[in-house]
Amino acid sequence: MNAFVPKIFYKNRGLFLLTIGAGVLLAATLEGCKKDKDRIPDVLVDIYVSPTEPGYTDLNTPGGYVNIVGGSRGILVYRRSLDEFLAYDRHCPYQPSSSCARVEVDSTGIQAHDACCGSTFLLLDGSVVSGPSGLPLKQYQTYFDGTWVHITN
Repeated sequence: MNAFVPKIFYKNRGLFLLTIGAGVLLAATLEGCKKDKDRIPDVLVDIYVSPTEPGYTDLNTPGGYVNIVGGSRGILVYRRSLDEFLAYDRHCPYQPSSSCARVEVDSTGIQAHDACCGSTFLLLDGSVVSGPSGLPLKQYQTYFDGTWVHITN
């Protein structure tokens, strides 16, 4: 006999299985009662931007960026190299339900900072540089055909 299983369960397997099943069901029910983890809302993104268009000329050189309308709280488009663009949602991933959770590019031009929580993110890959955020910036897919940058999810 196993020392961890009470003797009553050896005589009545049905009772044992019923008890295990009830425990699993209870655990699943309690798991469903947990508050959903805060997350940035999923919003359809399908935007085209041309670096040669007025208002987007800051994207003409690597290291340039612009903020555009779209995503959850705006989209930050960053030119990483001559043929690579990155696009991030400006919605800070730390406590996204906070009304002030929004990143702004700082004076370095390569980091975005959320003044609300104090998190700082590297624009080269969206990773956390400092602050309480445990998640990187939400990134969108980008495609560049030489003229247009297509930003999508």
